[in-house]
Amino acid sequence: MKVILLERVGRLGSLGDEVTVKNGFGRNYLLPQGKAIRANEANRARFEKERAAIEKRNEERKNEAAGIAAGLNGVSIVMIRQASEAGTLYGSVSSRDIADGLGDKGFSVSRTAVDLPLPIKTVGIHEIALNLHADVAVSVNVNVARSESEAERQEAGEDMTVFDFDDQDTAAEEEIDATEEAEDDAEDITSEEADAEVSEEDADKA
Repeated sequence: MKVILLERVGRLGSLGDEVTVKNGFGRNYLLPQGKAIRANEANRARFEKERAAIEKRNEERKNEAAGIAAGLNGVSIVMIRQASEAGTLYGSVSSRDIADGLGDKGFSVSRTAVDLPLPIKTVGIHEIALNLHADVAVSVNVNVARSESEAERQEAGEDMTVFDFDDQDTAAEEEIDATEEAEDDAEDITSEEADAEVSEEDADKA
């Protein structure tokens, strides 16, 4: 699919560039997000006619994003989740959760701006990038904890994860027991096979 970019999109190109992208990327992201239009004669003519207005609108969005980024600088949000003693969450924290958490603090940020390839699955303070505009990015801290008091202790620099050595020892013991049991079974099978061979030899002699 060929599209005309209405703003800079990563390494893909800048405003006005005509580029070829995969159909899914174009249909599911660029077009619905208003970052591009299909490259055809009608849209080329429309783009050139409206280019000045598009550039002005893009600059306004950039300035707006820069203002939001300035307010977000140094911001931290707290996410309370249930987790094991080792710090593994029973659920997760998604990009939507982060966007909603920022919204609770008065910041309007789309979940698509949250640069989170995979959901957060552990307690701790996670630095997350927000791509507010093609030319504007900022990072916020997401403090994932099991309680408000734990979040405060993490904020103070305390590590709240506990490595469970008992669980590790139990797992190791179970692995050893399983190995020994398998070896015993193998010895029993070998012994039975040997007895069977002896019985066959005795039968042949008889």
